[in-house]
Amino acid sequence: MEKKYWKSLEELNNQPPTEKGDNNTHQSGLLEIMNDEIAGKTTSRRNFLKICGYGFATAAIASSCENPVKKAIPYLNKPEEVTPGMANHYASSYFDGSEFSPIVVKVRDGRPIKIEGNDIESLTNGGTSARAQASILSLYDGEARLKTPTRDGKATSYSALDEAVVQKLTNISEAGKATALLTPPIISPSTRQLINEFIDAYPGSTHVVYEPVSYSGMLEANKMSFGKTVIPDYKFDRAEVIVSFGADFLGTWLSPAEFAAAYAKTRDLTGNQKKLSYHVQFETGLSITGSKADKRIPIKPSEEINLLRALDAALAQQGSEAPAEIQSLAHILRQNKGKSIVVSASNDVHAQLLVNHINHQLENIGQTLDFNSAFLTHQCIDAEFENLLSRIDSGEVNGLILWGVNPVYDYPDTARIVATLQKPELTVSLSSTTDETLAFMKYCSPGHHYLESWGDAEYKQGYLTLAQPAIRNIYSTRQPQDSLLKWMGKEEDYYTFLKNYWLTHILNGNEADWTTTLQKGVLLKSVSESQPSFQATDTSSIQEVPATGGYELVLYETIALGNGQYANNPWLMELPDPISKVCWDNFAAISPATASKLGAVAGGMLNIKEVDIPVLIQPGQAEDTISIAVGFGHTAMGKVANSVGKNAYPLIGVLNGSRQRYVTGITPVVSKATYALASTQMHHSMEGRPIVRETTLKEYLVSNDAGNEMHKEIEEKNITLYKEIKFEGHHWGMAIDLNKCTGCSTCVISCQAENNVPVVGKEEVMKYRIMQWMRIDRYYSGDEKNPEVVFQPLMCQHCDNAPCENVCPVSATNHSAEGLNQIAYNRCVGTKYCINNCPYKVRRFNWFRYATNNEFDYNMNSDLGRMVLNPDVTVRERGVVEKCSLCVQRIQEKKLLAKNENRLLQDGEIQPACAQGCP
Repeated sequence: MEKKYWKSLEELNNQPPTEKGDNNTHQSGLLEIMNDEIAGKTTSRRNFLKICGYGFATAAIASSCENPVKKAIPYLNKPEEVTPGMANHYASSYFDGSEFSPIVVKVRDGRPIKIEGNDIESLTNGGTSARAQASILSLYDGEARLKTPTRDGKATSYSALDEAVVQKLTNISEAGKATALLTPPIISPSTRQLINEFIDAYPGSTHVVYEPVSYSGMLEANKMSFGKTVIPDYKFDRAEVIVSFGADFLGTWLSPAEFAAAYAKTRDLTGNQKKLSYHVQFETGLSITGSKADKRIPIKPSEEINLLRALDAALAQQGSEAPAEIQSLAHILRQNKGKSIVVSASNDVHAQLLVNHINHQLENIGQTLDFNSAFLTHQCIDAEFENLLSRIDSGEVNGLILWGVNPVYDYPDTARIVATLQKPELTVSLSSTTDETLAFMKYCSPGHHYLESWGDAEYKQGYLTLAQPAIRNIYSTRQPQDSLLKWMGKEEDYYTFLKNYWLTHILNGNEADWTTTLQKGVLLKSVSESQPSFQATDTSSIQEVPATGGYELVLYETIALGNGQYANNPWLMELPDPISKVCWDNFAAISPATASKLGAVAGGMLNIKEVDIPVLIQPGQAEDTISIAVGFGHTAMGKVANSVGKNAYPLIGVLNGSRQRYVTGITPVVSKATYALASTQMHHSMEGRPIVRETTLKEYLVSNDAGNEMHKEIEEKNITLYKEIKFEGHHWGMAIDLNKCTGCSTCVISCQAENNVPVVGKEEVMKYRIMQWMRIDRYYSGDEKNPEVVFQPLMCQHCDNAPCENVCPVSATNHSAEGLNQIAYNRCVGTKYCINNCPYKVRRFNWFRYATNNEFDYNMNSDLGRMVLNPDVTVRERGVVEKCSLCVQRIQEKKLLAKNENRLLQDGEIQPACAQGCP
């Protein structure tokens, strides 16, 4: 019997959807007589002819607009390194304070237009993340980016600013006071050296690391257990058993792009592999990692410490009070010593001490946990930041330099931060974009965007990368390292400092190695092979947490916005969440049972600690819990971010000295207000057809056709009404391994960046008009309390006998000689017959001219914003249909390259944007 798959609770229960849209039919703007006389009523002959005339007019006139004329202006003096029409590629590094990727920047005619992963020695196999892909758009954010140095909010010169800052720094140091440099994690070796020299130049100065979503508990626990304040490298590709407690390691935890690539190796049945890893996930809210688990167990966050205690005891075979489920899991883990991983996302030191003891018992240290290639991407100790605030309040610290942090927004106690920031004599911001904290800074020396900057990174011990600018600074900005060098009285710039550091400390003076590393972007250095010894801690003294009995709140990061620093990026804001499929908002996710208990309904509101937030009824959510995403609710970041969603950071709690991502004893109050969420989960549904083909490992090992018997039968009988098409030469196609897909949505953003896909905004999304060519359908099956989840990426299938082609009245949709289903935009008259006849619902209709339209100006319509557009891809006009082209521009580029080199194309040489971005 075939499983029943469902997208929403309304579909499961055969109820009408809570959100209504036009589902890509021409409802918007029809004559009033359509509603008054046609729907269920008779109509006159006159009005019938009016409707027909309206349809022909809109199709023939409104939809078939000519493309506007654009004049090309040639170079007067062409730069030597620029060949018009040819792209240059520069190795660089992406690090947003949390997530790292070695990247390659595609530059066309002097403009960076695309980010790709660096597949040279890359742990992500050339893959990236959605945020890394979208970061290219932030370069051209003319609204949020800071443009000139300021003093008291007014423009000033760098010379005047430098003179004032140096004088203040000198006065503070001579008075015996301290200046603090507050930064996100610094993974640049040269910058760490520079900061140390800055501290030496102004005795008493200090450097403190701040992270809104910190890993402080893990760092402190590892210091106690292993003597190292670092986070080990998790080798998921070596693990046969994976147990995760709330760690969304395929979505947002630590290094998801790297972990996804490693995890995929353990779920790959190609070649002779006949075994898959076994993955158990304990979590509160349904995550993409939980959706891929073999066994998922919903829990309250307060239950985690007790489950870890029970598992620790069961592994040591001390007592039998552990639940049967834990006893069974302990038995599986004991059978896989040295081939298992146990991880937790908790920021509680006690929870992490238990995790360390469990991994020690399982002999995983040095096998699946490697401390010699430890992560350096998280360095914040929460207690150190609290101590800094106390020192500022006491007057001990009288100078404060903020670099890339925004505590007024993301620290739980905003009132305290605001009061503290007004006490130092010197406050300087080195931020590159406007934010909530900037208003409380006396001076601002605006920094470059990372794509305008030189730099280096060591995101794991022994794994070094270089970053180089892909474009000259657009505004009058200055790299923060250059500012520090100026204030130290040094004449050299940061590029010189960086190069000298590498030649002295890393490359042994070899100039040729510097050039080679700059070109490749990556350098691997040898690390110690000996692992730190485990320093036993008394985990038996960790007390059991009594049951709370009330509601509990969990805060989490989304794959799109992370901690919130990219909230003004419209590509990310319009990216549907892989699980909820909601965009342009955050919400309070509650289970159906909890909703019934509270009397809450979808589209309603909850009040939680004076924060009003919309309700989303989420299958798989643990009962009596609420999950809310951080990163929303900005007030001073830009028009895209401001007033979108609610700021959840004030809800963060503190336990054992660390900021926790969960709070107990919550009393949610149902509000009478209503709020509409923009959700895509019911868009483009494929009703009446089998949706997902899946099988079990046991059945697959018997037959490769398991779960797909219908396709085998049709293929064998070759049932078709059409003459078989013979392709001479190339016949393009692409396959997606659904067993590996995690739903991370990197492919969606990569496609959007490559193909100039417009952003339409929340109101249009609610009308079913989202324009993304690639979508990821999410299907549930089974019980709504803890459903199974399947992700299915879907773009144009380029059918050999495409049903969209034979219904187009003007032959705008046709088939190429190489098997591509293509659209002639100038021929399309917008009848949308092809949309209705597409079985996969992958075609999109341009209801408006999104380019050069102020109503849809999402950082891409200004002269600066248009620099992100790919000149190889047409910007579509109003009234035409568009869809996935299988990146035909890339196909043509590689074909011409092979022709010029007098050779044949190689298999795999052409990569569509979605495939290249996939980790």
